[in-house]
Amino acid sequence: MSENGNGTNGNGTRVTDAEAQGIGGNVGGSGPAPESEPGSVVAGAVAPPPAQLKKADFVSGQEVRWCPGCGDYSILNNVQKVMPELGIPREKIVFVSGIGCSSRFPYYMNTYGFHSIHGRAPAVATGIKASNPELSVWVITGDGDALSIGGNHFIHAIRRNLDINYILFNNRIYGLTKGQYSPTSEFGKRTKSTPMGAIDYPINPLSLAIASEATFVARSLDIDVKHLGATVQAAARHKGVSFVEVYQNCNIFNDGAFEYFTERALRSDHMIYLEHGKPMVFGKNRDKGIRMNGAQPEVVEINGETGLTENDLLVHDVHLADPSVAFMLARMEQPLFPQPVGIFREVQRETYEDLLAAQITEAITQKGAGSLDKLINSGDTWVVE
Repeated sequence: MSENGNGTNGNGTRVTDAEAQGIGGNVGGSGPAPESEPGSVVAGAVAPPPAQLKKADFVSGQEVRWCPGCGDYSILNNVQKVMPELGIPREKIVFVSGIGCSSRFPYYMNTYGFHSIHGRAPAVATGIKASNPELSVWVITGDGDALSIGGNHFIHAIRRNLDINYILFNNRIYGLTKGQYSPTSEFGKRTKSTPMGAIDYPINPLSLAIASEATFVARSLDIDVKHLGATVQAAARHKGVSFVEVYQNCNIFNDGAFEYFTERALRSDHMIYLEHGKPMVFGKNRDKGIRMNGAQPEVVEINGETGLTENDLLVHDVHLADPSVAFMLARMEQPLFPQPVGIFREVQRETYEDLLAAQITEAITQKGAGSLDKLINSGDTWVVE
Protein backbone atom coordinates (compact mmCIF):
# COMPACT_ATOMS: atom_id res chain seq x y z
CA MET A 1 0.00 0.00 0.00
CA SER A 2 1.27 3.49 -0.77
CA GLU A 3 0.00 6.97 -0.06
CA ASN A 4 1.05 10.05 -2.05
CA GLY A 5 3.87 8.09 -3.59
CA ASN A 6 5.21 6.81 -0.29
CA GLY A 7 5.40 3.16 0.71
CA THR A 8 7.38 0.67 2.78
CA ASN A 9 10.84 -0.72 2.32
CA GLY A 10 9.87 -4.38 2.75
CA ASN A 11 10.59 -4.26 6.48
CA GLY A 12 7.36 -2.48 7.31
CA THR A 13 9.19 0.85 7.77
CA ARG A 14 7.50 3.88 6.21
CA VAL A 15 9.61 5.68 3.62
CA THR A 16 9.14 8.87 1.67
CA ASP A 17 9.93 9.48 -1.98
CA ALA A 18 13.13 11.22 -0.95
CA GLU A 19 14.20 8.35 1.29
CA ALA A 20 13.32 5.85 -1.42
CA GLN A 21 16.15 7.11 -3.60
CA GLY A 22 18.59 4.90 -1.72
CA ILE A 23 16.49 1.77 -1.40
CA GLY A 24 17.23 -1.17 -3.69
CA GLY A 25 13.75 -2.14 -4.81
CA ASN A 26 10.49 -0.67 -6.02
CA VAL A 27 8.84 0.52 -2.83
CA GLY A 28 5.70 1.53 -4.66
CA GLY A 29 4.57 -2.08 -4.57
CA SER A 30 5.29 -3.36 -8.08
CA GLY A 31 8.08 -5.68 -6.95
CA PRO A 32 11.67 -5.95 -8.16
CA ALA A 33 12.61 -4.20 -11.35
CA PRO A 34 12.41 -6.59 -14.33
CA GLU A 35 15.80 -5.44 -15.55
CA SER A 36 18.97 -4.61 -13.67
CA GLU A 37 20.87 -3.01 -16.53
CA PRO A 38 22.54 0.37 -16.00
CA GLY A 39 19.99 3.13 -16.26
CA SER A 40 16.98 1.07 -15.18
CA VAL A 41 14.68 2.96 -12.85
CA VAL A 42 14.53 1.51 -9.35
CA ALA A 43 12.59 3.14 -6.50
CA GLY A 44 12.41 6.41 -8.43
CA ALA A 45 16.17 6.55 -8.98
CA VAL A 46 18.60 5.30 -11.60
CA ALA A 47 20.08 2.03 -10.42
CA PRO A 48 23.90 1.91 -10.60
CA PRO A 49 25.46 -0.99 -12.51
CA PRO A 50 26.05 -3.90 -10.11
CA ALA A 51 29.77 -3.76 -10.86
CA GLN A 52 29.91 -0.24 -9.46
CA LEU A 53 28.17 -0.98 -6.18
CA LYS A 54 30.15 -0.42 -3.00
CA LYS A 55 29.71 -1.55 0.59
CA ALA A 56 28.08 1.81 1.37
CA ASP A 57 25.34 1.05 -1.17
CA PHE A 58 24.19 -1.83 1.04
CA VAL A 59 24.11 0.18 4.27
CA SER A 60 20.59 1.34 5.10
CA GLY A 61 19.73 4.55 6.90
CA GLN A 62 18.39 2.64 9.92
CA GLU A 63 20.05 3.11 13.29
CA VAL A 64 21.77 -0.15 14.24
CA ARG A 65 20.27 -1.19 17.55
CA TRP A 66 22.52 -3.87 18.93
CA CYS A 67 24.38 -3.62 22.20
CA PRO A 68 27.83 -2.00 21.93
CA GLY A 69 30.40 -4.75 21.47
CA CYS A 70 27.92 -7.30 20.09
CA GLY A 71 29.34 -9.78 17.59
CA ASP A 72 26.42 -9.06 15.26
CA TYR A 73 28.17 -5.90 14.08
CA SER A 74 31.02 -7.94 12.62
CA ILE A 75 28.66 -10.24 10.75
CA LEU A 76 26.68 -7.32 9.35
CA ASN A 77 29.85 -5.55 8.28
CA ASN A 78 31.18 -8.63 6.50
CA VAL A 79 27.93 -9.34 4.68
CA GLN A 80 27.74 -5.72 3.51
CA LYS A 81 31.35 -5.97 2.27
CA VAL A 82 30.67 -9.19 0.36
CA MET A 83 27.49 -8.00 -1.38
CA PRO A 84 29.16 -5.80 -4.03
CA GLU A 85 31.56 -8.60 -4.94
CA LEU A 86 28.63 -10.82 -5.98
CA GLY A 87 27.64 -8.50 -8.81
CA ILE A 88 23.95 -8.74 -7.96
CA PRO A 89 21.78 -5.59 -8.08
CA ARG A 90 20.18 -4.63 -4.79
CA GLU A 91 16.66 -5.07 -6.14
CA LYS A 92 17.47 -8.76 -6.70
CA ILE A 93 18.46 -9.42 -3.09
CA VAL A 94 16.14 -10.30 -0.17
CA PHE A 95 17.03 -10.78 3.48
CA VAL A 96 14.52 -12.71 5.62
CA SER A 97 14.66 -13.05 9.39
CA GLY A 98 12.59 -14.43 12.24
CA ILE A 99 12.68 -13.14 15.82
CA GLY A 100 15.68 -12.35 17.98
CA CYS A 101 18.62 -9.96 18.09
CA SER A 102 19.98 -11.32 14.81
CA SER A 103 16.61 -10.78 13.16
CA ARG A 104 17.02 -7.01 13.10
CA PHE A 105 19.40 -7.68 10.24
CA PRO A 106 17.08 -6.88 7.28
CA TYR A 107 16.55 -3.35 8.59
CA TYR A 108 20.24 -2.65 8.21
CA MET A 109 20.62 -3.96 4.65
CA ASN A 110 19.77 -1.60 1.79
CA THR A 111 17.94 -4.36 -0.08
CA TYR A 112 14.53 -5.96 0.11
CA GLY A 113 13.80 -7.52 3.48
CA PHE A 114 11.21 -9.36 5.54
CA HIS A 115 11.21 -9.36 9.33
CA SER A 116 8.95 -12.39 9.66
CA ILE A 117 7.76 -14.36 12.68
CA HIS A 118 9.47 -16.63 15.17
CA GLY A 119 11.15 -19.59 13.49
CA ARG A 120 9.31 -19.16 10.20
CA ALA A 121 11.94 -17.30 8.17
CA PRO A 122 12.74 -20.46 6.13
CA ALA A 123 9.08 -20.80 5.17
CA VAL A 124 8.92 -17.20 3.97
CA ALA A 125 12.24 -17.63 2.14
CA THR A 126 10.93 -20.79 0.48
CA GLY A 127 7.93 -18.92 -0.91
CA ILE A 128 10.11 -16.07 -2.15
CA LYS A 129 12.64 -18.31 -3.89
CA ALA A 130 10.05 -20.67 -5.37
CA SER A 131 8.06 -17.82 -6.90
CA ASN A 132 11.05 -15.63 -7.82
CA PRO A 133 14.00 -17.97 -8.52
CA GLU A 134 16.12 -15.14 -9.90
CA LEU A 135 16.36 -13.50 -6.47
CA SER A 136 19.30 -13.93 -4.10
CA VAL A 137 17.59 -14.96 -0.85
CA TRP A 138 19.25 -14.85 2.57
CA VAL A 139 17.88 -16.23 5.84
CA ILE A 140 19.27 -14.59 8.99
CA THR A 141 18.53 -16.37 12.25
CA GLY A 142 19.79 -17.16 15.73
CA ASP A 143 20.25 -20.41 17.65
CA GLY A 144 16.92 -20.00 19.45
CA ASP A 145 14.91 -18.82 16.46
CA ALA A 146 16.24 -21.55 14.14
CA LEU A 147 16.63 -24.55 16.40
CA SER A 148 13.79 -24.26 18.91
CA ILE A 149 10.47 -23.07 17.51
CA GLY A 150 11.97 -23.04 14.01
CA GLY A 151 13.55 -26.49 14.11
CA ASN A 152 11.06 -28.12 11.76
CA HIS A 153 11.31 -25.31 9.20
CA PHE A 154 15.11 -25.45 9.46
CA ILE A 155 15.21 -29.14 8.54
CA HIS A 156 12.80 -28.96 5.62
CA ALA A 157 14.24 -25.84 3.99
CA ILE A 158 17.64 -27.54 4.02
CA ARG A 159 16.52 -30.96 2.78
CA ARG A 160 14.68 -29.35 -0.14
CA ASN A 161 17.97 -27.77 -1.26
CA LEU A 162 16.55 -24.38 -2.13
CA ASP A 163 19.18 -22.05 -3.51
CA ILE A 164 19.18 -19.84 -0.42
CA ASN A 165 21.87 -18.68 1.99
CA TYR A 166 21.21 -19.51 5.63
CA ILE A 167 23.32 -17.76 8.30
CA LEU A 168 22.83 -18.81 11.91
CA PHE A 169 24.21 -16.54 14.64
CA ASN A 170 25.09 -18.88 17.50
CA ASN A 171 25.72 -17.21 20.87
CA ARG A 172 24.39 -20.14 22.94
CA ILE A 173 21.85 -17.93 24.72
CA TYR A 174 18.53 -16.12 24.27
CA GLY A 175 19.72 -12.52 24.13
CA LEU A 176 16.60 -10.60 23.10
CA THR A 177 14.56 -12.09 25.97
CA LYS A 178 17.37 -11.38 28.43
CA GLY A 179 19.47 -14.43 29.05
CA GLN A 180 17.56 -17.71 29.09
CA TYR A 181 19.33 -20.87 27.93
CA SER A 182 18.95 -21.82 24.27
CA PRO A 183 19.04 -25.09 22.29
CA THR A 184 22.82 -24.71 21.87
CA SER A 185 23.62 -23.82 25.50
CA GLU A 186 26.06 -26.27 27.04
CA PHE A 187 24.87 -28.92 29.47
CA GLY A 188 24.79 -27.54 32.99
CA LYS A 189 24.55 -23.91 31.83
CA ARG A 190 23.23 -21.67 34.61
CA THR A 191 20.89 -18.99 33.31
CA LYS A 192 17.82 -17.10 34.47
CA SER A 193 15.66 -19.99 33.30
CA THR A 194 18.04 -22.74 34.50
CA PRO A 195 19.35 -21.54 37.88
CA MET A 196 20.38 -25.09 38.80
CA GLY A 197 21.97 -25.73 35.42
CA ALA A 198 20.51 -26.84 32.07
CA ILE A 199 19.69 -30.54 31.88
CA ASP A 200 19.00 -30.45 28.12
CA TYR A 201 21.74 -31.77 25.88
CA PRO A 202 22.65 -29.11 23.29
CA ILE A 203 21.96 -29.31 19.57
CA ASN A 204 24.94 -29.23 17.25
CA PRO A 205 23.72 -27.00 14.37
CA LEU A 206 26.21 -28.40 11.84
CA SER A 207 25.27 -31.98 12.68
CA LEU A 208 21.60 -31.18 12.14
CA ALA A 209 22.31 -29.41 8.84
CA ILE A 210 24.47 -32.25 7.54
CA ALA A 211 21.94 -34.87 8.64
CA SER A 212 19.34 -32.87 6.70
CA GLU A 213 21.56 -33.26 3.60
CA ALA A 214 22.73 -29.66 3.30
CA THR A 215 24.81 -29.27 0.16
CA PHE A 216 27.00 -26.52 1.66
CA VAL A 217 27.91 -26.42 5.35
CA ALA A 218 30.42 -24.07 6.97
CA ARG A 219 31.35 -22.46 10.27
CA SER A 220 33.15 -19.22 11.09
CA LEU A 221 33.45 -16.79 13.99
CA ASP A 222 32.64 -13.14 14.41
CA ILE A 223 36.13 -12.00 15.44
CA ASP A 224 37.95 -13.56 12.47
CA VAL A 225 36.94 -10.96 9.92
CA LYS A 226 38.95 -12.31 6.97
CA HIS A 227 37.73 -15.88 7.42
CA LEU A 228 34.13 -14.81 7.97
CA GLY A 229 34.09 -12.70 4.81
CA ALA A 230 35.56 -15.51 2.70
CA THR A 231 33.07 -17.99 4.14
CA VAL A 232 30.06 -15.76 3.41
CA GLN A 233 31.29 -15.23 -0.15
CA ALA A 234 31.76 -18.97 -0.73
CA ALA A 235 28.26 -19.61 0.61
CA ALA A 236 26.76 -16.99 -1.67
CA ARG A 237 28.38 -18.50 -4.76
CA HIS A 238 27.14 -22.02 -4.00
CA LYS A 239 24.21 -23.25 -6.09
CA GLY A 240 21.86 -24.83 -3.56
CA VAL A 241 21.25 -24.33 0.13
CA SER A 242 24.28 -22.92 1.96
CA PHE A 243 24.30 -23.10 5.74
CA VAL A 244 26.80 -21.09 7.76
CA GLU A 245 27.03 -21.18 11.54
CA VAL A 246 28.79 -18.16 13.05
CA TYR A 247 30.07 -18.23 16.62
CA GLN A 248 28.85 -14.85 17.85
CA ASN A 249 29.60 -13.36 21.24
CA CYS A 250 26.75 -11.94 23.33
CA ASN A 251 28.75 -9.65 25.60
CA ILE A 252 25.73 -8.88 27.78
CA PHE A 253 24.19 -12.26 28.59
CA ASN A 254 26.86 -14.82 27.61
CA ASP A 255 30.13 -12.94 27.34
CA GLY A 256 33.18 -15.03 26.54
CA ALA A 257 31.19 -18.14 25.56
CA PHE A 258 33.84 -19.13 23.02
CA GLU A 259 36.96 -17.55 24.54
CA TYR A 260 38.38 -20.90 25.58
CA PHE A 261 39.26 -21.60 21.96
CA THR A 262 38.82 -18.30 20.03
CA GLU A 263 41.18 -16.06 22.01
CA ARG A 264 44.10 -15.11 19.78
CA ALA A 265 46.66 -16.63 22.14
CA LEU A 266 44.76 -19.93 22.26
CA ARG A 267 43.38 -20.16 18.73
CA SER A 268 46.31 -21.98 17.07
CA ASP A 269 46.25 -24.87 19.52
CA HIS A 270 42.51 -25.04 20.13
CA MET A 271 41.07 -24.51 16.65
CA ILE A 272 41.64 -26.03 13.23
CA TYR A 273 40.94 -24.24 9.96
CA LEU A 274 39.59 -26.71 7.41
CA GLU A 275 41.06 -26.30 3.93
CA HIS A 276 39.95 -28.41 0.99
CA GLY A 277 42.63 -30.74 -0.35
CA LYS A 278 45.02 -30.15 2.56
CA PRO A 279 45.98 -32.38 5.50
CA MET A 280 44.37 -31.46 8.78
CA VAL A 281 47.22 -29.73 10.59
CA PHE A 282 46.95 -27.33 13.52
CA GLY A 283 48.96 -25.99 16.44
CA LYS A 284 51.08 -22.91 16.98
CA ASN A 285 54.05 -24.78 15.55
CA ARG A 286 51.89 -26.80 13.13
CA ASP A 287 53.02 -29.90 14.95
CA LYS A 288 49.62 -31.49 15.53
CA GLY A 289 47.10 -33.07 13.25
CA ILE A 290 44.01 -35.24 12.85
CA ARG A 291 44.29 -38.77 11.53
CA MET A 292 41.86 -41.64 11.37
CA ASN A 293 42.25 -44.51 13.82
CA GLY A 294 39.85 -47.03 12.37
CA ALA A 295 36.49 -45.27 12.22
CA GLN A 296 37.46 -42.62 14.77
CA PRO A 297 39.48 -39.42 14.43
CA GLU A 298 42.38 -38.81 16.81
CA VAL A 299 44.81 -36.02 17.56
CA VAL A 300 48.45 -36.91 16.91
CA GLU A 301 51.83 -35.20 17.15
CA ILE A 302 53.72 -34.86 13.86
CA ASN A 303 57.34 -34.17 12.93
CA GLY A 304 58.51 -35.36 16.31
CA GLU A 305 59.28 -38.53 18.18
CA THR A 306 56.17 -40.18 16.80
CA GLY A 307 57.65 -40.37 13.31
CA LEU A 308 54.32 -39.23 11.87
CA THR A 309 54.17 -36.65 9.09
CA GLU A 310 51.46 -34.73 7.25
CA ASN A 311 51.21 -37.70 4.90
CA ASP A 312 49.66 -39.70 7.74
CA LEU A 313 46.87 -37.18 8.37
CA LEU A 314 43.32 -36.98 7.15
CA VAL A 315 43.08 -34.86 4.00
CA HIS A 316 40.04 -32.61 3.98
CA ASP A 317 37.67 -33.14 1.03
CA VAL A 318 34.56 -30.95 0.93
CA HIS A 319 33.22 -32.66 -2.19
CA LEU A 320 32.66 -36.15 -0.77
CA ALA A 321 29.19 -37.33 -1.79
CA ASP A 322 28.83 -39.29 1.45
CA PRO A 323 28.25 -36.83 4.32
CA SER A 324 29.72 -39.17 6.96
CA VAL A 325 33.15 -37.53 7.19
CA ALA A 326 31.67 -34.03 7.31
CA PHE A 327 29.32 -35.19 10.07
CA MET A 328 32.26 -36.65 11.99
CA LEU A 329 34.20 -33.39 11.73
CA ALA A 330 31.17 -31.43 12.92
CA ARG A 331 31.15 -33.56 16.07
CA MET A 332 34.76 -32.70 16.97
CA GLU A 333 34.73 -30.29 19.89
CA GLN A 334 36.88 -28.95 22.68
CA PRO A 335 38.54 -30.13 24.82
CA LEU A 336 39.17 -33.47 23.11
CA PHE A 337 39.65 -31.99 19.65
CA PRO A 338 40.46 -28.63 18.13
CA GLN A 339 37.27 -26.75 17.26
CA PRO A 340 36.95 -26.92 13.45
CA VAL A 341 35.94 -23.93 11.34
CA GLY A 342 35.72 -23.57 7.59
CA ILE A 343 33.76 -25.37 4.89
CA PHE A 344 32.76 -28.88 5.95
CA ARG A 345 30.81 -29.91 2.85
CA GLU A 346 30.14 -28.56 -0.63
CA VAL A 347 28.37 -30.83 -3.11
CA GLN A 348 26.00 -30.32 -6.02
CA ARG A 349 22.39 -31.45 -6.27
CA GLU A 350 19.41 -30.15 -8.18
CA THR A 351 17.65 -27.32 -6.40
CA TYR A 352 14.03 -27.28 -5.32
CA GLU A 353 13.09 -24.22 -7.37
CA ASP A 354 14.60 -25.69 -10.56
CA LEU A 355 12.79 -28.99 -10.04
CA LEU A 356 9.56 -27.11 -9.34
CA ALA A 357 9.86 -25.05 -12.53
CA ALA A 358 10.60 -28.18 -14.57
CA GLN A 359 7.61 -29.98 -13.05
CA ILE A 360 5.27 -27.08 -13.87
CA THR A 361 6.57 -26.93 -17.44
CA GLU A 362 6.06 -30.68 -17.85
CA ALA A 363 2.53 -30.48 -16.47
CA ILE A 364 1.62 -27.67 -18.89
CA THR A 365 3.16 -29.59 -21.79
CA GLN A 366 1.19 -32.72 -20.99
CA LYS A 367 -2.12 -31.22 -19.89
CA GLY A 368 -2.24 -27.68 -21.21
CA ALA A 369 -2.25 -24.42 -19.32
CA GLY A 370 -5.41 -25.30 -17.43
CA SER A 371 -8.22 -23.16 -16.14
CA LEU A 372 -8.73 -21.95 -12.57
CA ASP A 373 -12.50 -21.76 -13.09
CA LYS A 374 -12.56 -25.33 -14.39
CA LEU A 375 -10.45 -26.52 -11.46
CA ILE A 376 -12.68 -24.89 -8.86
CA ASN A 377 -15.83 -26.33 -10.41
CA SER A 378 -14.54 -29.85 -11.05
CA GLY A 379 -14.68 -32.97 -8.93
CA ASP A 380 -16.81 -33.08 -5.78
CA THR A 381 -18.59 -29.77 -5.25
CA TRP A 382 -21.37 -28.75 -2.90
CA VAL A 383 -23.44 -25.72 -2.12
CA VAL A 384 -23.89 -24.42 1.45
CA GLU A 385 -27.27 -22.69 1.94
